[in-house]
Amino acid sequence: MDGMPAFDDRHSDSTEELWQRAKAGDQASIGQLLELNRQRLKRMVALRIDPCLQRRVDASDVVQESLWEAARRFLEYTQQDDMPFLVWLRLITQQRLNAHFRQHLGTQRRDAGREVSIDRRGLPAATSAALAARLLGKLTQPSEAAMRAEAKIRLQQAINQLAELDREILVLRHFEQLSAHEAALELGISDEAVKKRHVRALQRLKRVLTSGEPGSD
Repeated sequence: MDGMPAFDDRHSDSTEELWQRAKAGDQASIGQLLELNRQRLKRMVALRIDPCLQRRVDASDVVQESLWEAARRFLEYTQQDDMPFLVWLRLITQQRLNAHFRQHLGTQRRDAGREVSIDRRGLPAATSAALAARLLGKLTQPSEAAMRAEAKIRLQQAINQLAELDREILVLRHFEQLSAHEAALELGISDEAVKKRHVRALQRLKRVLTSGEPGSD
């Protein structure tokens, strides 16, 4: 695979050299490439880990296990040409997270108040409460704590009524800080579709907050 991996400084000459050394099998370079993605993967796990599982498994441990597995399979990855590097790392991390869920929680269902994943790769969905807390500062002006608590409830209700794909786009863009292009690759849709749905979802949530009405059209 000749494509560059996805991380913040992917256009730098030093990263290109690092990528080429890693492809040649240099273990130190492979480790450095993986380390560049650690925080992004940690955000992904911390956001999506089930609260019941969180009491037993630390997000940092899940990420570390995922990076070890990615290091072991890195040269295998370079032989393929159909999956961006970040998407591949997220897939490995998702597999580790799901393995911990099965080991510790078995087949018990998630709480009814939590969203079900869009299940494109079985990745657990973020809770609407977590997403509401993240977006509240972006969509409102600083205000009294009580007012913000009320706004958070309205925002959470509105998020629950969004299409699952729209919720996932908000999570990928605002929590995991993926670019529109990276989110499109992850979801299997076009960049333009991600951008349009992202804008529409934010506009809808903003209307809910400014109108003071529950999250319904």
